[in-house]
Amino acid sequence: MKSKINKVYENTKDFIGITLGCIIFAMAYAWFLIPFKVAPGGVGGIATVLFHLFGFPAGVSMMVINIPLFIFAWIFLGKQFGFRSFYGMMVGSFFTDLFAPELLLKTFPSFFKDIVNTQYWALTDNILLASIAGSVLLGVGLGIIFRFYGSTGGTDIPVAVLKQYTGMSIGTGYWVIETLIIFSIGIAFKDLNLIIWGYLNLFITTKIVDLTAEGVPYVKGAYIVSTSEDEIKDRILKELDRGVTIFNGKGGYSGKEQDVLFCAVNRRQVTQLRRIVKEEDPNAFMILMDVHDVLGDGFKTRMIDFSKPPTTEIKTEN
Repeated sequence: MKSKINKVYENTKDFIGITLGCIIFAMAYAWFLIPFKVAPGGVGGIATVLFHLFGFPAGVSMMVINIPLFIFAWIFLGKQFGFRSFYGMMVGSFFTDLFAPELLLKTFPSFFKDIVNTQYWALTDNILLASIAGSVLLGVGLGIIFRFYGSTGGTDIPVAVLKQYTGMSIGTGYWVIETLIIFSIGIAFKDLNLIIWGYLNLFITTKIVDLTAEGVPYVKGAYIVSTSEDEIKDRILKELDRGVTIFNGKGGYSGKEQDVLFCAVNRRQVTQLRRIVKEEDPNAFMILMDVHDVLGDGFKTRMIDFSKPPTTEIKTEN
C-alpha cells in the first residue's frame, strides 16, 4: 500500500513539474520568439514559419507535427515516456496559443494594454531582448520538463533518444538536431540574420537546459604528479575521505617512472585538496577539471534515465 501511495505521489509531482515547465516553455515562444521569427530550431521553429507564412496557430501546428514524433517516442523510449511526451505536447501547445499576446490583450485589456507591444505582438520591441529572454525561458522550461522525465514532443524526443542510448548531453543533442531547422527558418523568411539569431538562441537555450535539467557540475577530478605521492594519498584518504586511484606514468621528457594520483572530490573539498598537495610538495603538478557525471558511493549522478523514472533517491554525501 505504501509503495502505491509513493508511486502516486511521485507521478503527481512529475506531472505538476511537467506542467510548470510547459507554461514557461509557452511563454518563451508566445511572448518573445515567435513574434520576432527567431527560434532555436525544433518544432517551435517550424511552427513559427507556418504561423508567419500561412497564419496557422503555432500551438496547433506544434501538435500536428508532434504526432509522428510521439509515436516514435512510444516505440523507442517506452510507454512511460510516451505518455509523458503526449501530455507535455498537449499542454505546451495549448498554453502557446493561450498566451498569444493578441489573445491576452483581448481577454485582459486593462492589464496588458501597457505591456503588449502591438507592432510586433510581443512583450518587447527589441529583438535582442526578445532573443535573450525567450531563450532563457525556453531553456528553463525544457530543463524542468526533462527533470521530471517528460517532453514537449518535437525534437525533444530524438534528443532524449541520444541522451538515453549514447550518454550525449541534452545540450549537445540539440546542437546536432537543430542546425537544419535553423537554416530552414532563415531561408524560408529570406533573412540570413535569423540564422545568426537562431544560433544565439540555441547556444543560450542549450546551456540553460543542461543547468536546469542536470544541475551545475559539483564534482572536480584531480590528477596529481608528485614525489610525495604516498603522503598526499594518505591525507586524501584520511582527511577528505575520498578514494584515490594510482596510475603508472612516465615522464615524456625525463623518461622517469612516476605514479600519478587521481581522485574525485566535491567543490567544497577543492580548497582542502590544494592545501594538502601544497603542504606535502610545493613543486607538485596538479590538474583540476570539471567532471560531468559520477556514479559511485558518495556521489549523486546527474544522469537522467528517461526510460524508467526513479522511485528512490540515490544516496549522496551530506
